[in-house]
Amino acid sequence: MNRLILPVLLAVFYQVHTLPLHTEEDEYLFKSWMSQYNKKYEINEYYQRLQTFLENKKKIERHNAGNHKFSMGLNQFSDMTFAEFKKSYLLTEPQNCSATRGNHLSSNGPYPDMIDWRTKGHYVTDVKNQGACGSCWTFSTTGCMESVTAIATGKLLQLAEQQLVDCAGAFDNHGCNGGLPSHAFEYIMYNKGLMTEQDYPYKAIQGECRFKPNLAAAFVKDVVNITKYDEMGMVDAVARLNPVSFAYEVTSDFMHYRDGIYTSTECHNTTDMVNHAVLAVGYAEQNGTPYWIVKNSWGTNWGINGYFYIERGKNMCGLAACSSYPLPLV
Repeated sequence: MNRLILPVLLAVFYQVHTLPLHTEEDEYLFKSWMSQYNKKYEINEYYQRLQTFLENKKKIERHNAGNHKFSMGLNQFSDMTFAEFKKSYLLTEPQNCSATRGNHLSSNGPYPDMIDWRTKGHYVTDVKNQGACGSCWTFSTTGCMESVTAIATGKLLQLAEQQLVDCAGAFDNHGCNGGLPSHAFEYIMYNKGLMTEQDYPYKAIQGECRFKPNLAAAFVKDVVNITKYDEMGMVDAVARLNPVSFAYEVTSDFMHYRDGIYTSTECHNTTDMVNHAVLAVGYAEQNGTPYWIVKNSWGTNWGINGYFYIERGKNMCGLAACSSYPLPLV
């Protein structure tokens, strides 16, 4: 009898000592979060995700208890490790993004203290969601194309990220594994157009190119690159002309961003480390800290209704390493 009982007791002892310690309150919070974000798991994955969730929650609480310019919060990524997040949502191919000498011609200013293209007119589309595909570069591209076209024509279109995912590979882009807005603008220019979202819907997975030239709705006359690390050139472009696409490096704390002005001592500021592309739609200053107003592509549940602020004037996380915008052909 003892021979039968001993293995059972050892198994129970092993389970008790290897299961993560969590309270009923922890589990209730996790289940509420699961319901909010419509998450479902098999039993084994449930406990693994619960543990990751609680580790992220502790990290968020530690950060928010400190003296920082931005706060963190739980969001749709709170059950993921940064390694998992990076694999699904960021650029995985190294990006050769710098324009040593760009072709943007800056004025001498003066520049307004703040500008926000969202409030200047109907020039910025709603925040979109790239899903688990490293296609941020396509959303940065379409966001910029939508804005420059609307500023030029008065018509705000919803343009097709999926066309860029499927068709822009010859311009050193890699579908769900990454690419760059400047390369995508080149593709649109030489391809003679970009279709609308309605005609070429987003799938969050790379497929065969289905571009139809007769349905092209937006066109590029030329591509403007801002000189590498010239952040004042970005200010000049956003103040005088239009929103600007840029890339930068996302590190682990950024996936938990909730609000405030993001700043980091972990990230690099060089061209070879950028792993995410977004759209600067304006800039401002708060309590003496200048910042960019940035449109992301992780849906409206993340950050400030899908936007974030990041410190301006310090090439934070390499944001001035490779910025660009297209001249629309209208």
